[in-house]
Amino acid sequence: MTLPRMPKAVIFDMDGLLIDSETLYRDSFLAASQEGGHDLPVELYQRVCGSPWDVISGTIIAEHGADFPMAAFRDAWLRHLAISMAGGVALKPGVVAMLDLLDDLKLPRAIATSSRHESVNRHLGPYNLLARFDHIVAREDYKEPKPAPMPYLTAAKRLGVAPEDCMALEDSYHGVQSASSAGTMAVMVPDVAPATEKVREKCVAICSGLSDVAALLLAASMRS
Repeated sequence: MTLPRMPKAVIFDMDGLLIDSETLYRDSFLAASQEGGHDLPVELYQRVCGSPWDVISGTIIAEHGADFPMAAFRDAWLRHLAISMAGGVALKPGVVAMLDLLDDLKLPRAIATSSRHESVNRHLGPYNLLARFDHIVAREDYKEPKPAPMPYLTAAKRLGVAPEDCMALEDSYHGVQSASSAGTMAVMVPDVAPATEKVREKCVAICSGLSDVAALLLAASMRS
């Protein structure tokens, strides 16, 4: 498994990629579903993870009807989520080492997330990681959310690097679709959603963790 070429920049998703939040979102989603007697399957969450609320709610309504009690479900989900995140959210393994490698390789980097800036600051601020990214593209910075390409196109533009020269790191199906549609070299690092054959076709690589991504990047740098 190799990268097709050495990237000139790296764009990171946040939830499920930099921080171990997607498991908390998933478990809170399922707890709210059980509490309300909705019987929403984990497979539904796997499909929409990494997406903003309008995409998630739209998917639920499309599959469970316009009379689904969305406001009550969202309130329950956020209540369970607040409890699970009360002590903070852990970094995913390999984040700091990956950023150190990018420093060594002098590669610029950005975040392209479906979360809002407040969430980025709250989760990454305590780890003093915000200053280690050249740009942070959050939900307020683009009109069309993932799976549309706009988040990654915006990040690439701010980095001043052509999308095809950016490596995009994602853990979700919608995120991979966004990165692939933008023309980046999409690399999936699966978290709560396993890699499928359909998603593999949109990726240049599937990695088990950020340490594997770092090894790919280092190998590519040695070839270039």
